[in-house]
Amino acid sequence: MNKPSPGPSRAREGSASSITVRPVDGAGDTKAFVKLAWDLNRDDPHWVPPLKAEVHGLLDPGSNPWFEHGEARFFLAERDGKLVGRISAQVDQLVLAAPAERGGGSGTGQWGMLEAADEAVAHALIDCAEEWLRGRGMTRSLGPFSLSIWDEPGLLVRGFDHSPTVMMGHNKADYEGWVESAGYRGVKDLFTYDLDVTQTMPPLVQRIVSMGERNEHIEVRRVDKSRFDEEAAIILGILNDAWSDNWGFIPLTDAEIAYAGKKLKPIVFEDLIRIAEVDREPVAFMITLPDLNELTRDFDGRLFPFNWAKLLWRLRNPKVRTMRVPLMGVVKRLQTSRLASQLAFMMIEYIRRDAIARYGAVRGEIGWILDDNMGMRSIAETIDSHVNRIYRIYEKTL
Repeated sequence: MNKPSPGPSRAREGSASSITVRPVDGAGDTKAFVKLAWDLNRDDPHWVPPLKAEVHGLLDPGSNPWFEHGEARFFLAERDGKLVGRISAQVDQLVLAAPAERGGGSGTGQWGMLEAADEAVAHALIDCAEEWLRGRGMTRSLGPFSLSIWDEPGLLVRGFDHSPTVMMGHNKADYEGWVESAGYRGVKDLFTYDLDVTQTMPPLVQRIVSMGERNEHIEVRRVDKSRFDEEAAIILGILNDAWSDNWGFIPLTDAEIAYAGKKLKPIVFEDLIRIAEVDREPVAFMITLPDLNELTRDFDGRLFPFNWAKLLWRLRNPKVRTMRVPLMGVVKRLQTSRLASQLAFMMIEYIRRDAIARYGAVRGEIGWILDDNMGMRSIAETIDSHVNRIYRIYEKTL
């Protein structure tokens, strides 16, 4: 399903002029689709320009292995000859095969990548995306996803007063009302937690960590980047087991794993990723990334001709204010045990120390975490972190 199929065009009458929504067609339209985010967000002091090469790669069926199991169509909105909005609509075979209670199931289509100048534009775009989904037999619409839950899921509904960290989205506060007035209701919230890493862990956590350090059965080790593929396989094995019952979980294919690994390898630092072993069996992991947004914000989305060299130089010894924990997991059989939280606290504490000493970090961000993942939320709250951003996924019956 890797070839985008034609989509609908639609004209809607506005208060002063009509809005026309048409499918993206060709390289020029794709470039305009990407650039529109700059046109509509440049005045937002907290919006961080993504790397344009990354966005183009996301949209390209020849680059992004998501298209091996998904089909997407992209749309642009125009008013008076000016581009004023964009949206994606997509159908993912792996989502269709997922259980309904986990956010998938037969008839479940998705949309995302919404950018709109105003409410009328947003509604015209959402209408067009829904029409495309109905044309593929979809009876339920979920969004936003750009393009999957592994990219940038959810609409920001809280936390507009500060910039997002790497691999997290940002949108205007108005979007919440626009989406809800289009008939959508929230179905799942995703939380990120803010942590002052310069503060020592609470006494209870320190005692738990100390106890773990005295346990000869436990080892919390750094990853070995020279064995990148092997270490990645260990982490993904734990991830697939730990997250398998989570709402929205879609297993990554082998091609997607290789694609993600290639992109992430330059920002993988051995002391920021830990694997916990019990009697030499890997049972938990924690991935921490330097906030790449801090290193690329002044690039205005461009890597070439010179910014790629700047980025490589900055990544040699990155100094960042913020670290992000995008993924963490403990094997399912241990998740209700005290050992699970002990391993989590140990990994958090070891990475916290190195993040300060080696990278100059003062802040951490954990997440996203599902609103019903009480185990992870409890861990986040126990270390005195607090919810700083909420992303919401919406649904509507078509």
